[in-house]
Amino acid sequence: MKHLLFILFFALLTACAGQQPEPSEKNKPIAPEVDTGQPVVVEKKEQEAQVSLYEQGEITVTGSRISRTSNLAADSIGMPMPSPLQIPSQDRENYKQFDDMSVQSVLKQPVSTFSIDVDTGSYANMRRFLNSGQLPRKDAIRTEELINYFSYDYDAPDNLNTPFASHIELAPSPWNKDAHLLHIGLKGYEVPVKNRPAANLVFLLDVSGSMNSPDKIGLLKSALKLLSRQLNADDRVSIAVYAGAAGTVLEPTPGNNQAKIAAALDQLSAGGSTHGSAGIHLAYQLAEQSFIKDGINRILIATDGDFNVGTTNFEALKELVEKKREQGVSLTTLGFGTGNYNDHLMEQLADVGNGNYAYIDTIKEANKVLVEQMNGTLFTIAKDVKIQIEFNPNTVSEYRLIGYENRQLNEEDFDNDKVDAGDIGAGHTVTAIYEIVLTGNKGWLPESRYQNADNSKQHGKELAFLKIRYKKPDSDTSQLLTWPIEKNQMKDLNKVSDAFGFSAAVAAFGQQLRGGTYLKDFDYDAIRSLANQNKGHDAFGYRGEFVQLVSLAQSLSKQ
Repeated sequence: MKHLLFILFFALLTACAGQQPEPSEKNKPIAPEVDTGQPVVVEKKEQEAQVSLYEQGEITVTGSRISRTSNLAADSIGMPMPSPLQIPSQDRENYKQFDDMSVQSVLKQPVSTFSIDVDTGSYANMRRFLNSGQLPRKDAIRTEELINYFSYDYDAPDNLNTPFASHIELAPSPWNKDAHLLHIGLKGYEVPVKNRPAANLVFLLDVSGSMNSPDKIGLLKSALKLLSRQLNADDRVSIAVYAGAAGTVLEPTPGNNQAKIAAALDQLSAGGSTHGSAGIHLAYQLAEQSFIKDGINRILIATDGDFNVGTTNFEALKELVEKKREQGVSLTTLGFGTGNYNDHLMEQLADVGNGNYAYIDTIKEANKVLVEQMNGTLFTIAKDVKIQIEFNPNTVSEYRLIGYENRQLNEEDFDNDKVDAGDIGAGHTVTAIYEIVLTGNKGWLPESRYQNADNSKQHGKELAFLKIRYKKPDSDTSQLLTWPIEKNQMKDLNKVSDAFGFSAAVAAFGQQLRGGTYLKDFDYDAIRSLANQNKGHDAFGYRGEFVQLVSLAQSLSKQ
C-alpha cells in the first residue's frame, strides 16, 4: 500500500511540474552564494554593470575576485552614496622664486655685470613637465639654462693659453621692431680626450625612500654605468650612499674595472629617510683619500634633493661645499625624479662647488651629459668667469639682459678676485643675449626731463665695451679680456648665423613660459618658425626635439 501511494504522489508531481505560476517579485528565489574559493566568471552584461558600479565606488576589487559590497543594499532603497575619497598626490617640489630682469636706462645704469652659467638642469626639467602633460612652473624656467642647453658653432681657441674665444653678433630683435639683440657667445677650448687629466670621481648616491622609483634610482644606475664606461685605468671611482645613514659601497677602484663598478651599482636599493649631510661628509673623505694632484677631483651627487635628516641647514651645506672647493674638490649635481624634487638646492650646491647642474629625465639625457659632454662636465678649463658690459649712452639708451637673474653681480665684484663666479668646462659654449634700444628709437622707459645723453662724440662708433675676467684652474688671480662692440657689426636679421637665430628662438620660448612680458605678439607659432629657419646642423636631434616641445607647450597652453 505504501508503495502504491508513493507511485501516485510521484505521478501527481510530474503532471503539475509545468503548471506552476511565475513567482512574484517578492517570492523570487535567492541566488546561491558564490564559492569564494574559485574565480568568479561574469557574463558580459553583468560585467558591464559591475564596471559601472566600480566607477561609482560600489564594487570592491579583492585580488582576482569581484564581490558586491553592502553599498548595493543602500542603493536599492534609494540612498545616495558618497564618492570614494580622492587623496591628491603631494607636490613638494622646490624652486627659487625670482622676477625677470628689468629694463635699465643706460644713463642711470650703464654697466651690467653677471657670472656665466653652463648649467642645463632647467631645460631637461622643463621637458619633463611638458612630456608629462603640464606646463612648467614659472620659477622652474631659467632662460639662460634653456639657451645654454644647446651647443653652438662658435670658433674655438687654438690652445689653453686663452681658454675661450668670443663670438659677437648684433641684429634687429625678432619680436620688437624698435630694439636689437646683442648676442655674446663664448666657446671653451676643446681638450682632446687623450689629454684629459686623470679623474678621481666619487659617486654620492641618494638611496632613501624618496628615490624608490624607476625614474630615480633605476635611471641613476643606468646613467652612472654610462659614465663609468668612459673611464680608464688612471681614473678612480668610489661610491658612497646615504639614506637614514651613510656608507661606502665601493672603495676607490680603477676606472677600467667596469664589472666591479657595475656590480656595486646593481646592488643598490632605495629605502629610509634622507641623511644628506652625512653622505656629503663621507664623499669628501673618499675624495681626499684618493686625491690626484693636478687631476680632476670631483663628487657627483645624484639625488632628488629631498634632504630631511641631519644637517638640513642648506647654508651650512653650502659653506662645507665651498670650503672643500677651495681645497681642490669640486661638486656636480645630477637631479632625478618628480614630486619632491628640490631644484633650488641642486642648483645652489653646484654653483658653490665649482661644478655644474644637470637634470636627468631620460637615459638619452644621461648620455648627453655624461658621455657626449663628459669632458665639459668633468674638466674645468677656466673658473670664476665674469662678464661685464658697459653701454655707450650716445648710441644705446636702454637694455635688458635675458635670463641670468640669479647670476647678477655688483659692478665692484667684477675686479674682486674673492668673489666667486661660474666655471667653463672643456668645449662648453656659453651664450648671453641682451635686448637693446638704440638712441633715438622708442624704448620701454618714459623719457627723462633732466637726464640727457652727453653730446660728446667720444667712442661714437661703439655701442658697448665687453670685458671678461677668468682664472685658470690652478690660479687665484684673474685675467682680463676685452672687446669693443661697434655699429658696423650690425647685420640684417636674415643674414645672422644659425647660432644667433636659434638661440633667439630659445630665448623667446623661455620668456613665453615665464609669461612673455616683453614678447608683444611673438607667439608659439613665431617661435617655432624662427627655430625651424635656424635649426642648422642637428646631429643628435636636440634642436628638432625643441621644435616639438614648442608645439607641445602651445597645445597645453590652450587647455
